[in-house]
Amino acid sequence: MTEENNYLHLNQEMIRKVDEQMPPMEELEDLEEFFKVFGDVTRLKILIALRCSEMCVYDISALLNMSQSAISHQLRVLKQLDLVKNRREGKTIFYSLADDHIMTILSQGLDHIEE
Repeated sequence: MTEENNYLHLNQEMIRKVDEQMPPMEELEDLEEFFKVFGDVTRLKILIALRCSEMCVYDISALLNMSQSAISHQLRVLKQLDLVKNRREGKTIFYSLADDHIMTILSQGLDHIEE
């Protein structure tokens, strides 16, 4: 079958319907950035830790055996993408997952790879 003949079998109606449901490019780029965050093992470890408990930078750095500045940098990235939130208690800032969506994404990802 030639390439020209392949075009005869295109389902134009289906293509139109799918195209109408395709998010705008800006949303797709935001989604790309969102998923890039999950491509870094340090950020994943931080998110998994925060899934278990609210923590401060000192505790996270001790848990992961990393410098506080490295943890702070990663937390900044996670906060910019609204994956974590923080609250201040005196001089200490505590971090937690931003919402249940992040918990669900992490849980579903783990469930998927454990199957």
